[in-house]
Amino acid sequence: MVFCLENEEPRLRLRSAMVHFQASEVQQLLHNKFVVILGDSIQRAVYKDLVLLLQRDSLLTAAQLKAKGELSFEQDQLVAGGQLGELHNGTQYREVRQFCSGSGHHLVRFYFLTRVYSEYLEGVLEELTYGPAPDLVIINSCLWDLSRYGRCSMESYRENLERVFVRMDQVLPDSCLLVWNMAMPLGERVTGGFLLPELQPLAGSLRRDVVEGNFYSATLARDHCFDVLDLHFHFRHAVQHRHRDGVHWDQHAHRHLSHLLLTHVADAWGVELPKRDYPSGQPFPPHEFFNYNSTEDFSMSSHLGCGPGVNFVPGPLPPPVPGPIPHGQHRGPVVHRGMPRCAPNSPYHVPRMGGPCRQRLRHSDRLIHTNKLDRQPPAHSGTWPG
Repeated sequence: MVFCLENEEPRLRLRSAMVHFQASEVQQLLHNKFVVILGDSIQRAVYKDLVLLLQRDSLLTAAQLKAKGELSFEQDQLVAGGQLGELHNGTQYREVRQFCSGSGHHLVRFYFLTRVYSEYLEGVLEELTYGPAPDLVIINSCLWDLSRYGRCSMESYRENLERVFVRMDQVLPDSCLLVWNMAMPLGERVTGGFLLPELQPLAGSLRRDVVEGNFYSATLARDHCFDVLDLHFHFRHAVQHRHRDGVHWDQHAHRHLSHLLLTHVADAWGVELPKRDYPSGQPFPPHEFFNYNSTEDFSMSSHLGCGPGVNFVPGPLPPPVPGPIPHGQHRGPVVHRGMPRCAPNSPYHVPRMGGPCRQRLRHSDRLIHTNKLDRQPPAHSGTWPG
């Protein structure tokens, strides 16, 4: 159920079920769109699956998921870092990738982050300021923030979350949709390469720290009127698709993630999604993707004042950075919508409903302007950088 403005009748969300996109539909949805993805190795896999899905209907291989810093992946190119520099697991690791489709109608860029806010991120934001304006930004940073920056990592993470959302609000154009991907659930044993041997004692508490960090990140993102996709919730029963390192996920999980993300984006842009039954030949139909007999305990540890099975009770959020920050009111259960920005004329433009930018209805609360994915895409209006 979605609630509109005060004194209006509640209405049902028009599109709530996840759609399973074909490559041709993704090409139409992201036609003439610049997509920027920022984050860790999970986000790199989000980038890779999207790049692959923009070209054909197939899944990533295990080798493609495992590789990092390679010079080229599925017609993309390594722009900086990775094999152009030094491959390591330190907090100074850098990797920038970019895919530009052969038609020139799709541009996707990935920046590897080891911290949600830093001087490096400021450099990234400067690039986005002087380069082509992004239409969609997908971001997450959590595991590195909570495991590699000392005893006060959670406090630093909360402060940096506030900083990054303020800066994103200042730098991104009003037409840009920002989606904060909440961190996915960790396994009971974490052996990912980012967790150095001397940090292994943290592994036991890290999975619960992620729950706490997710709470703060989602709350702050919504307070700044950005969208939130709760991947922790969506994948809580899909543990059979998580790798043995307790951190990473297989190709079926990442395609499922792409479908969730693209459904969210299409809904935010007011695009009418295709209606079809799930193809029987696909490797992960909904009734098989999730193992509902497999449950995990994500209750908080006793040092937070909670025992097993007790819901997490968060502490106060950090004080906001000075300056006017709009506050949203809608609170959804799983997918949280940020307020829409001023959208320019585009094939997926939703007409304005009056009022200043960032103070209007959320994407999910406004009238839906129907745009079908089978329409003829418009001519390309510019040239992407190489």
